[in-house]
Amino acid sequence: MARTIVFASSKGGTGKTVLVVNIGAALAKLGRKIAVVDADIAMANLGLITGLEDRKITLHEVLAGEAPIEKAICGGRDGLKILPMGISIDGIKKADPERLGKVVKELSRRFEILLVDSPSGMDRDAIAALKVAQELIVVVTPDIAAVSNSLKLKTIAEKLGVKPAGVIISRAADKELDLSREEISATLELPVLGTVPEDEAVRKDLALGECVVTHSPKSRAASEIRKIAAAISSQRP
Repeated sequence: MARTIVFASSKGGTGKTVLVVNIGAALAKLGRKIAVVDADIAMANLGLITGLEDRKITLHEVLAGEAPIEKAICGGRDGLKILPMGISIDGIKKADPERLGKVVKELSRRFEILLVDSPSGMDRDAIAALKVAQELIVVVTPDIAAVSNSLKLKTIAEKLGVKPAGVIISRAADKELDLSREEISATLELPVLGTVPEDEAVRKDLALGECVVTHSPKSRAASEIRKIAAAISSQRP
């Protein structure tokens, strides 16, 4: 059975979805059998940034009971598999978030690690995404509001029986008022798996529909993401 890791953040704008895809690509390069699952029924950012938004069959149809999982699995580079949501309003209305657990259970028989991209915040869909996972990785920007709100996210996960496995600091720009790595780790009582800097290479590769770890492997962001992937790969579930 696969390790199922949900990536969550207490607010939007952390770059979480970009991180999930790139960590998935880096893990695939390490030879792990990986699938990235979009759990954001309403926004479907995973499909948008990977150029899969026009797929006729997505997780919307699977969660509506209208299509088998096989039809929604898309192939990526280096063996990475992606299961995107769609962008149609009808699809959003039909999709049942309570079916996500069944989908993840079936996928866990086929893959080594599942990375679940949760909706930002703590609404119903975000809670549904937490419920299907074994482990949580919190994605934060290095500011007080993001970190303090993430404490609530961690508490909810623990109450659901999901193990908080670590935190990733994203969009770090070394601003004077930014919280330090040590302060964030101490506040959340979690190990920091990595600090991904604000990097123009990420923006450029995102516009091209590319993963920074494959398209700009020498960039600062790609280097840090590879370290995070290696840390996840070596962790015990």
